[in-house]
Amino acid sequence: MSEMIPTRDGFGNELVKLGKENDKIVVLSGDMEDATRAEYFRDAFPDRFYNLGIAEQDVVGTAAGLSSLGFIPFACSFAVFMTNRAYDMIRLDICYNNSNVKIVCSHAGVTVGEDGASAQCLEDLAIMRVLPNIQVICPADAIEAAKATRAMTGITGPVYMRTSRAPFPVITRESDPFEIGRAVVVRPGGDVTLIACGLMVYESLRAADILRKDGIEARVVNMHTIKPIDIEAIQTAARETGAIVTAEEHQVSGGLGSAVAEVAARFCPVPIEMIGVPDTFGESGTPQELLMKYHLRDTDIAAAAQKALQRKKA
Repeated sequence: MSEMIPTRDGFGNELVKLGKENDKIVVLSGDMEDATRAEYFRDAFPDRFYNLGIAEQDVVGTAAGLSSLGFIPFACSFAVFMTNRAYDMIRLDICYNNSNVKIVCSHAGVTVGEDGASAQCLEDLAIMRVLPNIQVICPADAIEAAKATRAMTGITGPVYMRTSRAPFPVITRESDPFEIGRAVVVRPGGDVTLIACGLMVYESLRAADILRKDGIEARVVNMHTIKPIDIEAIQTAARETGAIVTAEEHQVSGGLGSAVAEVAARFCPVPIEMIGVPDTFGESGTPQELLMKYHLRDTDIAAAAQKALQRKKA
């Protein structure tokens, strides 16, 4: 069994390393620093940490102001609170002005678990990726979250990254390449392509094992960047395998699946099946119970792949 680490831990640990290297990095919290792991930075650099209380709009506005002074602000809270309550400020203060603010939010997806529907953000990828100027990242594990944290610090402009409360299996290595906007083929295959982000990369690898037992070789693509989406990787997958399944811990509409389908429709139309939450809110339960209830498991991905293959043959 792979080591299990929340992706928020990868973010928090890397942020401390970056803070030692760059005194322009500051962190702002909506009173959620323990949950987001911004507390790691707070403890290391208390003079560069600001808790603005449960006031996400102020977190965003203050971060935008600090960026105008040459700082690199990281704005942190729960995904549901930051992207929903402060959306207008993210849109105007950060994205409209192309401010150099990094928004990193934990507690996304149904694996938030027992906190229930009010805390399970299932629409953040959709509403963030539609905004101009911002880049959107959903790392597959804690190692990739750390790499993404470092990468976003090195670019100028807005970035949104979602992280997890629940521990995710560590499936990447420190030596693996990471580049914002460049997908990674984590398993080769020529019959069907499984394109996933976040925890669903692990589930897709397990689905590929299931499919192999039926003689089906599934390519697995880690699409850690939702925006800018890797157009070349999607085109290649469509041409070489002729069928695609997308998998995300997010509403089935508007997120990774929609982004992939937009590319395929423009450049190389193929049968596409989408695994995601089916236009509903979450509920209270353990992460594993909720993944099962909303059909976000390896068996669901494998079944969708079989369906896409049948459409491919038709």
